[in-house]
Amino acid sequence: MELLEIKEAARKIRRDTIDMIYKVKSGHPGGALSIADILAVLYFSEMRIDPENPQWEDRDRFVLSKGHACTSLYAALSQRGYFPREKLWTLRQYKSILQGHPDMKSTPGIDMSSGSLGQGLSIANGMALAARLQNKSYRVYVVLGDGELEEGQVWEAAMTAAQYKLDNLFAFVDANALQINGTTDDVMKVEPIKGKFEMFGWHVIEVDGHDILALQKALQTAKNIKGKPVMIVAKTIKGKGVSFMEGQAKWHSGVLTQEEYEKAVAGLGGSC
Repeated sequence: MELLEIKEAARKIRRDTIDMIYKVKSGHPGGALSIADILAVLYFSEMRIDPENPQWEDRDRFVLSKGHACTSLYAALSQRGYFPREKLWTLRQYKSILQGHPDMKSTPGIDMSSGSLGQGLSIANGMALAARLQNKSYRVYVVLGDGELEEGQVWEAAMTAAQYKLDNLFAFVDANALQINGTTDDVMKVEPIKGKFEMFGWHVIEVDGHDILALQKALQTAKNIKGKPVMIVAKTIKGKGVSFMEGQAKWHSGVLTQEEYEKAVAGLGGSC
């Protein structure tokens, strides 16, 4: 897709995220908005997928390890054609296919259930190893939060990926420097993320996580790395796209008032 089309896809992801959370009065807007550009690049430019056949054996896989940010993933899946947009307004409702964390048994296009932080990279390792054992060419993508790096299992998984030279595994850290209780520096310092993953044997690329071309370039570079997993440290802004949410830990979770909703919609511009 053209650059402007991918940017528009990201805008629509953000707009639908805000609409979902406002209409159902529940959700985690901050970290969902910060990964919208990453999801737009993956789902509208990068991954080999088929919305008409969500279980296609040769599809690329995606794991949202920071599962509480699923509203933006649901928005991307809907926009990509996995299910009607009207389903978005059933978020977190009884018997809805769209729950508060991704559920692979209910939602078309979800490759792995997630939500308990720290587990996604281990799961992605298993998928990448399975591809190798089955002589499959699919790639595995995973998005983690920087606060999530406080979980010890992440680092066990990081060692495992390097040990088995999983060069079909591409991970992102959504490095927005905030988590539910404040800054990552104050809660549990995770920096330097790049240096840590390099010491664990990964090839690491740092990018502006809101720069579509930079994200595409990083992924192209990742495809040419052999014998190592690749970590893309995406420097992002929590709440990106909604002025009063940007850089504010309090919007890790929360519901907008009507006035806040109208302001957010005006800032994101246009309809979906």
